[in-house]
Amino acid sequence: MADASRSEDIHEARIMLGLLASVEQDGAQSQRRLASELGIALGLVNAYLKRCVKKGLVKASQAPARRYVYYLTPQGFAEKSRLTVEYLSYSFGFFRQAKDDCRALFQEAHRRGLDRLVLMGRSDLAEIAAICALESGITIVATVDPAAEAEAKADGRSAGVFVGLPLVRDVDELAERPAAVVVTDLLRPRETSEQAIALFGEDRVFIPELLRVRLRQRREANP
Repeated sequence: MADASRSEDIHEARIMLGLLASVEQDGAQSQRRLASELGIALGLVNAYLKRCVKKGLVKASQAPARRYVYYLTPQGFAEKSRLTVEYLSYSFGFFRQAKDDCRALFQEAHRRGLDRLVLMGRSDLAEIAAICALESGITIVATVDPAAEAEAKADGRSAGVFVGLPLVRDVDELAERPAAVVVTDLLRPRETSEQAIALFGEDRVFIPELLRVRLRQRREANP
């Protein structure tokens, strides 16, 4: 539970940092454009902006055509600086471990002849995995994210691509079944791992060490 909570905190910090940076650069841009830049749903941008205003990090003034212009307050600038240091510190350590984990599991997959994989979970880890796959002779056929279609419809954009890979809601949407799975879900890693194992079997699911997934004990088969 602690690892999942940490991942959620980091995800939220990333959104907050991106939002504050975008407001600092251009406070007159629409919420729809902010949502597109941050890669989150339009309603979520609205909720975060309201939270920032309530905390005194952002001020809003009304503009023509019923729009608002947002400005960072002194507290907003200070919070942006704090989040930048915190996120960069996390990112460097995360990137190193994620790269090492992905290279190791791709080497094992290649050794076992499992060269066509799917990523389960759209995240920073999925981006790193996609890069490492290119170096390892592994083909990533798609990224699976159940929320992708709903978010795309809310934002009025296409859900079809993530870091140059097909983005699908379910493995069954793929024309060809992949050989194995790499779990890249940072927010619900254990649940996604269990789901992947149910679909592909434990020997065809690769879980990076950094996710610290401890799967439920399975009853051994009767001799």
